[in-house]
Amino acid sequence: MAKRYDYVIVGSGLFAGTFAKFATDIGKSCLVIEKRSHLGGNIYCENIDGINVHKYGAHIFHTSNPEVWSFVNSLAQFNRYTNSPIANYKGEIYNMPFNMNTFCKMWNDVTTPQQAKDKIALQTSEIKGEPKNLEEQAISLVGRDIYTKLVKGYTEKQWGRSCSELPAFIIKRLPVRYTFDNNYFNDLYQGIPIGGYNVIIDAMFKNCDIMLNTDYNAERNKYDAMGEKVLYTGTLDSFFDYKFGKLEYRSLKFETEVLNRDNYQGVAVVNYTDRETPFTRIIEHKHFEFGTQDKTVITREYPSDWKEGLEPYYPVNDEKNQQLYRKYSLLAKEQPNILFGGRLAEYKYYDMDKVIESAFKLAEAELIRRI
Repeated sequence: MAKRYDYVIVGSGLFAGTFAKFATDIGKSCLVIEKRSHLGGNIYCENIDGINVHKYGAHIFHTSNPEVWSFVNSLAQFNRYTNSPIANYKGEIYNMPFNMNTFCKMWNDVTTPQQAKDKIALQTSEIKGEPKNLEEQAISLVGRDIYTKLVKGYTEKQWGRSCSELPAFIIKRLPVRYTFDNNYFNDLYQGIPIGGYNVIIDAMFKNCDIMLNTDYNAERNKYDAMGEKVLYTGTLDSFFDYKFGKLEYRSLKFETEVLNRDNYQGVAVVNYTDRETPFTRIIEHKHFEFGTQDKTVITREYPSDWKEGLEPYYPVNDEKNQQLYRKYSLLAKEQPNILFGGRLAEYKYYDMDKVIESAFKLAEAELIRRI
């Protein structure tokens, strides 16, 4: 039986969409199989009262790669949104990332960069030798005061355990700036697509056939028979029916509320860094696009343990899980006519631009070199 499609693409996030765009642009036929009721993976937006709500958490596009920036701008026009979140520690407000605004608020006697450097150096010196856990690693980077108020509680909520029980490598660095600059990212480009991320999603998949609410793994042979090749962007362990066991993730739960006021918190993202507040942050979506609506929509974000049926957000990249992933990746290399890619198939926490870069590499190897 002749195959109906050149590619069957499993999943519809940024990796799948980038590949689909390149494939259809050169005349390849693609079928997209998506488990959810919508395209776009975690960048999908739901429009509520004229506000584009980031349904799966805040997504701010940023990159220093001009090729990636050119690509996404070919799909949508971007606004000039600059990510400048704030932290709320028991009612005390601090700027993020850690900069001179943060230090002046943290310590009343600090008003210059040199004073801030001296204060932080004094506090980081309490850690002697190689840090043994995340707590010691964070203190060695930013000192105890910043760690206690702005790192500890947030991190413990995010990972569901004490910082003293978490490995040091989770925090490789913490950005510290001795300037009065609240721009979270150092990248050359950043912004939000005007009209929300669905504009990009629609452009990526516009020439594909789509099957929503469809579980590829439930009838894999049927869908494999429909394409010359398969691009799989789902969880790698589920593809192999958890043969070696399940990879671990942290997940998120969202509580979204429409408020009859025009402005709730004055900024898109507020991180709640004390341990007692059950959520890690509140997102006010209208600020991503400078909204002027009479209403506003906020989302409280709650970290949670991952279990079957929840979205796997953050891979637990400890040595045990990396060993397990390597077993699955060896099996993946043996699969004829099946390509693997994306944050779930690669078991990586990717920024959006890095997902696109990874898809570029696959598209170049699979499509461009074969033309």
